[in-house]
Amino acid sequence: MLAVELFYESARNAGLLTAVTVAGGPINQTVHCAFRAPDETVLDGFALSRDYQLDYPAAWLTLAPGDTIEIAGSSYQVRDVRAIGDGSERRAFLSQL
Repeated sequence: MLAVELFYESARNAGLLTAVTVAGGPINQTVHCAFRAPDETVLDGFALSRDYQLDYPAAWLTLAPGDTIEIAGSSYQVRDVRAIGDGSERRAFLSQL
């Protein structure tokens, strides 16, 4: 197991990660990931918008723009996926459906 996977596994065991279900194929895949929903200032500071993000080990999950996932009963669509650091970790940017 790589260091980043061990880190995520430890965080999952401590209850720090969120269960994410990816729809597709014959069965749904559920993994634990770091889900964030930070506020982002839009409209020149007149409004706030949520910028949903999901961090996960690249070896655990393969996401692409357009994929649909479910987190805590809410559906999200993947907008973009980027590598973090050395590429062993990914960050997906999401839109709530």
